[in-house]
Amino acid sequence: MVDRGASALSLPDDWPAHPDPILALNRMGSFDWDLDTGLFHMDAQAHEVFDLRPDEYDGHPATLAIRVPSPEGYRLDALVSQAMKDGSENYGTYFRIRCRDGSLRWTHTQGYIRRDETGRPRRIVGIVRDATQELEDLADRREQASQDAARQEQTNVVQLTTAALAYARSVDDVIEVLKDTHGLTHLGATSLVMGLVEAGRIRLIAEGPAGSFVPGTDVTGIDEQYPMSEVVRTLTPRFIESPEEFAERYPLLWPHLSDLNITAAAYLPLIAQARPIGAMGLLYSDRSGFSPEDRNVLVALGSSIAQSLQRAMFYEQEKDLATGLQQAMLPRTIPSVRGADVAVRYRAGSAAGSLGRDIGGDWYDLIPLPGGRVGAVIGDVQGHDTHAAAVMGQLRIVLRAYAAEGHTPATVMARASVFLHELDTDRFATCLYAEADLATGVVQVVRAGHIDPLVRQADGSCRRVPVEGGLPLGLSAEFGSLEYPVATIELDPGNTLLLCTDGLVEQPGADLDDGMQTLTALIGSGPADVRDLADKLIDMAEERGGDDDVALLLLRRRGLDAPQSGGRLQQHVAPGDPEALSEARHMIRAAGRAWGSGDRADEIELVADELITNALMHTEGSAIVTLRVLAGSERRLRVEVEDSSSALPRRRDAGESGVSGRGLLLVDLLTDMWGVEARGGGKCVWCEFVVPGRA
Repeated sequence: MVDRGASALSLPDDWPAHPDPILALNRMGSFDWDLDTGLFHMDAQAHEVFDLRPDEYDGHPATLAIRVPSPEGYRLDALVSQAMKDGSENYGTYFRIRCRDGSLRWTHTQGYIRRDETGRPRRIVGIVRDATQELEDLADRREQASQDAARQEQTNVVQLTTAALAYARSVDDVIEVLKDTHGLTHLGATSLVMGLVEAGRIRLIAEGPAGSFVPGTDVTGIDEQYPMSEVVRTLTPRFIESPEEFAERYPLLWPHLSDLNITAAAYLPLIAQARPIGAMGLLYSDRSGFSPEDRNVLVALGSSIAQSLQRAMFYEQEKDLATGLQQAMLPRTIPSVRGADVAVRYRAGSAAGSLGRDIGGDWYDLIPLPGGRVGAVIGDVQGHDTHAAAVMGQLRIVLRAYAAEGHTPATVMARASVFLHELDTDRFATCLYAEADLATGVVQVVRAGHIDPLVRQADGSCRRVPVEGGLPLGLSAEFGSLEYPVATIELDPGNTLLLCTDGLVEQPGADLDDGMQTLTALIGSGPADVRDLADKLIDMAEERGGDDDVALLLLRRRGLDAPQSGGRLQQHVAPGDPEALSEARHMIRAAGRAWGSGDRADEIELVADELITNALMHTEGSAIVTLRVLAGSERRLRVEVEDSSSALPRRRDAGESGVSGRGLLLVDLLTDMWGVEARGGGKCVWCEFVVPGRA
């Protein structure tokens, strides 16, 4: 019921600041819709039309959903959108609202579209009024109208139902539209039954009237003597015009319907792309036949329903495929990390009206690294399709590989950017990589066009951590800028590092900084457990909806009661610098004594000196010496010597008179364990000594 007669509506520029009193006298409410802010202002009479109290309405059109059923809302949105697109000055239509007591009543609206000098719609002003009595009178007149008027009415029903079905995205949506829209009510159907063709059988997806279920008909064969089976088998609709005809043609089904006052029925094959995908039955309690016009309208309606049903089935298949692909691209499991509690979450966005786009390029990853460190990654590839997901999967793998090789965080990010640039794709990606030493709480962070991380303190307070960043991955290589500054964060015991993609923060029409402040406040008031907090944040994103994906990673450093490092010292030793070498030896000796190494102090100093000497002699470069104490079931002192050579140390036979070649034999003999780890373009030779605790 579209009314284009709204052209007579003439309103002043400042309306409804001074609405015409005649509107109120005629029980007409007024509204003013600011298309820039999205606010939909209504006067007191309009509140009465919608059966809303002023405190129940916040100025946002979405709030009216409690009164406007979904199918009606879809139709209204389509009508207003078309009027704005085709340059119309006004529009008008009838729609139904659900009153506070649950009853439905008709309402009429007229809107006048105001545009700026470029023709862009900026504002809609108009009126709403209760049209229940008017439409009841119209229904009475239609009872007495001519056959041509009745035919036009039924044609409108098909059009309105088709318009509502255009928004159906699932099979359940199709069924809901058919049950709820006023189209079937005007057709006079008491109820409907629907089934889908699957593997040569018909599976029931919508039952008839209450109490009409026939045992054993959940799944029926196409060759069985049921009306839906017959129309699928013959591709021909069946119109049953009397109870006697029903009983004669379908003796298996009729005994279960004979007590339901069914007087007629229409069963329609649902055909799409020249093949039957299902069948639908309309059951009537007050009809005794079908005119040729009735049959034509129902056949047209069946065709429209079939097309919508096939679209919905395709969408569900695409969604299942997208979900499976997304899950395959994300990590299957997140490893447990000693000294930390970790929670990850992912929510797929939903691009309304687009099939197969519930998939995107957001991802997270957690990478165990040598020496009790861990790498945390959050990222977002541009786009919302399978291509973005494929690029994301490749980028996640190379980031993990570069980090595991031992590269510094800045190098990991730079190499990932080069990789994405050379992948020959038009996509770029934002990313944030944090490498945390859980023993010391030191977190090194690099950012490539991504939003900043947040840190929640043990006391519940939360803050945004500004991190100087570089260009997004793929763009930095293209523009020749591979500099990624490294920021350092101190993560105290009990503190939580939060990384997320912008889908958790950004909202249409809202500033990013405002979104970060809102998120910060939400985290601060959330539960302390990282899993519960992650659930709360993802639930918030789910309630808010939106087209963008959300990826979330929380890493909480455990409290002091968990295994922690007793200390950490580091010294850089340059080649040809005897003073630095002497300072390193002094540091080793002093640390061994201070950390309670006991009678193993000489062994520790001897092995460390051997490793430093080997690094300086065989790599012709500098060495970085790190000492730390690791606490656990047994207390250990760990020595690490890092150099810039990727050549691995190897044992040699020194011979009886040789003066070299015994270094690794010495290391193997004196240490409790030792090994070699890749560190970017170089390596780290490490060893550990079990030492007693302090007295």
